[in-house]
Order: sequence, then C-alpha cells, then structure tokens
Amino acid sequence: MFTGIIETMGTIKHIEHEGSNVHYTLSSEITNELKIDQSLAHNGVCLTVIAINNDKYTVTAIQETLEKTALKQWQVGHKINLERAMRLGDRLDGHMVQGHVDEVASCTHIEDQNGSWLFRFEYNKASKNITIEKGSICVNGTSLTVVGSEDNTFGVAIIPYTYEHTVFHQLKLGDLVNIEFDMVGKYIAKLT
Repeated sequence: MFTGIIETMGTIKHIEHEGSNVHYTLSSEITNELKIDQSLAHNGVCLTVIAINNDKYTVTAIQETLEKTALKQWQVGHKINLERAMRLGDRLDGHMVQGHVDEVASCTHIEDQNGSWLFRFEYNKASKNITIEKGSICVNGTSLTVVGSEDNTFGVAIIPYTYEHTVFHQLKLGDLVNIEFDMVGKYIAKLT
C-alpha cells in the first residue's frame, strides 16, 4: 500500500529483455536503503526489487504489467517517480494507493498558470473508470485532486514543489501516464 506522496526520483540506467519480461535497472538516492523483495512504486506501478548492486537496483515487469501500463515507453535516461510502501501507523498524507495501475491516459493539455500548472488527461472512453470533482486520482504514482472532471477526461493542478520533485516537469503533450483511480470510486462503479 502506498500514499501517492513521491519520495524521490530514480533514473533508468539499463533495460534488459528476457522472454516476455523486462528488467529495469535504476539508480536512486534511496538505493542503499532498499532490500531484495521490497515493493517500490515506479510511476505508480508496484514492482519488486530483485537485485541491488552498489547504487543501482533492478525490478522486473511481466507481460501483464507491460500491457496495462506506460512502462513500455520507458527508455534509458528517463526519470521515474519512486515511493516505498507505507509503514503501518504512518500518516496518510495522500490517499490510499495500491500500486495497481487501472489504465493509461494521454496528456492532452498543459497550461502554465503563472505559479502553478494545469494538466489534462484523457483515458479510454469505453472503460468504466470514473473521476469526480475534488476526488482523488493517482497519476504516475502521484496522489492528486481532480479538477474539471468530465467523461473520460480530467485535470489536475500542480504546485511548484510537485512540478519540480516529480516527473511532471518532463511531461509533454501526448505522453502516456499510469492512472490508478480512487479505490472507493472503483467499488461504487462496480456496484452500479
């Protein structure tokens, strides 16, 4: 379980394909604190640490993960949002995030609002996923508040700290992002 509060960013150093799996090796300022078999959210995708070598660590994505997320567009040199799993008893500063991406969305609008940024995203019209105004959404692992909720589109307002300390500063129009919709909303949608 995660909170959607990004701890740091990592940089992809190496990508290796093995059958239908892909191994990603990253460097990060928290590598020396990681352990083998630890869960770590990478742009909102929960991946398990399988190897640690000095300041680098490796995680593996299986075919299911590659098909449902934006990991397939990762390249060496890309920066990735990182968050370690929350500890029981810690404050929940964001919202409850599982690290299980529901789908990808495309960035359709970026607006510099002279001190903050407005990003808009569009997701699959046929999906039953929903957003609500002022509800929670997780974009590339970042817990955010929905603004401008419409059918299969939504916006998020980004403050300067979040812009600089997450991958939002490198997003471009058309980029795909990992989306995890609010857990409560998913249960309600399933019941209707």
